Amino acid sequence: MKLFTVCKSIALLVVLLLPPGLKSHSSLFPSNFLFGTASSSYQFEGAYLSEGKGLSNWDVFTHKPGNIIDGSNGDIAVDHYHRYLEDINLMESLGVNSYRFSISWARILPKGRFGHINTAGINFYNNLIDALLLKGIQPFVTLTHFDSPQHLEDTYGAWLSPKSQEDFGYFADICFKSFGDRVKYWVTFNEPNYQVILGYRLGEYPPSHCSRPFGNCSRGNSEMEPFIAAHNVILSHATAVHKYRTKYQREQGGSIGIVLHAAWFEPISNSTADKLAAERSQSFFMNWFLDPITYGKYPVEMKTILGTILPEFSSKDKEKLKMGLDFIGINHYTSYYIRDCISSVCEPGWGATKTEGFCRRSNQRNGVPIGESTSLEWLNVYPPGMEKVINYVKERYNNIPMFITENGYGEINTPNSTTEEYLHDVKRVEYMTCYLDALLTAMRNGADVRGYFSWSLLDNFEWTKGYTVRFGLHHVDYTTLKRTPKLSATWYKQVIEKNRIIKSQTPENIQEHLQC
Repeated sequence: MKLFTVCKSIALLVVLLLPPGLKSHSSLFPSNFLFGTASSSYQFEGAYLSEGKGLSNWDVFTHKPGNIIDGSNGDIAVDHYHRYLEDINLMESLGVNSYRFSISWARILPKGRFGHINTAGINFYNNLIDALLLKGIQPFVTLTHFDSPQHLEDTYGAWLSPKSQEDFGYFADICFKSFGDRVKYWVTFNEPNYQVILGYRLGEYPPSHCSRPFGNCSRGNSEMEPFIAAHNVILSHATAVHKYRTKYQREQGGSIGIVLHAAWFEPISNSTADKLAAERSQSFFMNWFLDPITYGKYPVEMKTILGTILPEFSSKDKEKLKMGLDFIGINHYTSYYIRDCISSVCEPGWGATKTEGFCRRSNQRNGVPIGESTSLEWLNVYPPGMEKVINYVKERYNNIPMFITENGYGEINTPNSTTEEYLHDVKRVEYMTCYLDALLTAMRNGADVRGYFSWSLLDNFEWTKGYTVRFGLHHVDYTTLKRTPKLSATWYKQVIEKNRIIKSQTPENIQEHLQC
């Protein structure tokens, strides 16, 4: 049984394939809307320790046996460091007007503020930015996307220390000074809500801190450290924003924001308790970061449940937080059901404990998944979640401008699948069609969304999944690193070219229909 049906007949937007005379309905995006693709330094660049780059936390983590499912690492990744001109040509062929990438902190500052500035790293990003602009593609730059210099972890414990605020501010200042004359969109952090949960509660990402029952790490405290790390990340964001606002923004004319992982949470029943639990889930996941940055304080639900576990902001901190942000980046992929665990006993699982807000997360209700299941356990196709999460952010944060900084469809890289099967990625096209349609609905209802970035330009290193999952619009042969456009690349090119969603009959060569 399907819970919701959108795009009963899928719009593939490959206009030439549509039957002659077919009627269609189109909805235009704003003329200045950013259509782009997204990437991150560790997942794309490779060039491990090349030209003065220092060790990052992910360099160290991936070289420890057992941390990555296929035993791989990002030493080469997709070699974007050496092939960026080729990749920019792919972007140009798509017609994108923006490219979201992140800077490798350890490539700029091998030892943070405790060492030299690596000129070769500065030169690489200058060349990348200039090459993008030459093709009319706006750089949309993230300062850190999970990776940071290992030296900071070894020296003072990275995000568990307030010293990280000074280090991040120093790094941000160098980036603003070096690239800000050409970069008009800055992101401080990518998905810090995921970063601190996976790094300090579950121990699945570096620095691999956790405690029972969340995991079996050699060090850490799952019920305290995520909140300490998050506190320092929030204040590091504020430090970077303060530097940008006071030293660079007036002259450079750019904007600065932060990117959060934004899942949608549906109450598993119509009970008041489950509805409150769904709201609480947002507070313990996304609002945990956005409330302090926007309003200078943690969500009420967190303070009520956590008490003294939650750090306090000093009066000086609150002054820094008043600098706020110019936009909110939303990485949205999927949705979950939420069950209240205060008024009823929940089985163990993500969200059920006190420090997670007593709100048990599940992708099923009575054995029925929320939207269509995929080969990835965590990814269910539920386009209404896109519209709902955008509306939620719009209402809670006074319609601060938003960008969809990641959205995409992943599939398991199976040994028996052929390249041709990966290239004919109908499910990705269907997924993105329905999610873009939901995005347009939210925009028509007043949400100030200014861009959409597909994850990702290329198949790449997918963190602890290594090279076992493919998200790219372009297939990458990991032996030769050859890039080949998939059907979704052709489709995305047509979306951008026509700047519209066409809901119509599926072209004859596409027989499957997605129940969204």
